[in-house]
Amino acid sequence: MNSKKTALLSVLTALCVGIQLTPRPPNVEFTSLFCFLTGFMFGAPFGAFLGALTMFINGFLSPWGFAGLNMPFQMLGMGIIGFAGGVYRKTLHSERFSLIHMFEVAVIAASLTLLYDLITNLGFAMLFQINFIAVLIMGAWFMVIHVGWNTFLFFISFFPLVEIVKKVWGGDKELWVLKEDWQ
Repeated sequence: MNSKKTALLSVLTALCVGIQLTPRPPNVEFTSLFCFLTGFMFGAPFGAFLGALTMFINGFLSPWGFAGLNMPFQMLGMGIIGFAGGVYRKTLHSERFSLIHMFEVAVIAASLTLLYDLITNLGFAMLFQINFIAVLIMGAWFMVIHVGWNTFLFFISFFPLVEIVKKVWGGDKELWVLKEDWQ
């Protein structure tokens, strides 16, 4: 990994961990958006690595307490979200984004957030030998908040953030060069 990629990964990880540590309501988070966006802009492996690394660090520093044995499940779930961003980019056939794309990314966000919650709840149920359905029932309200928040957040901010990153980074050509280096 060259210094530019190391710096980018360091800054994005610090951003995600910093936001994770900021006081906020439970399951109202921005990490999913940033990991998905990173996967979209810089490739699936980069997004997955950012997601897993962020949840690893957050597992030790979270204001909600030490993640403990559930940390690998959190890392897996967020890694999948980052990876999915890169996969989504490959499915697009246009660099022009429309309202349909906004709805599409909102549905993807809802699906990925639900998958993340199912993975982490399954991990919790397995670790503490609790019935999985009981865990889902206990966490249902938190899942509703998490899925609803991410659906809304991705809908309103994903594509504007894509355009901002393209401008800040210096154009899409350089993004693709960096992305190809990670694959």
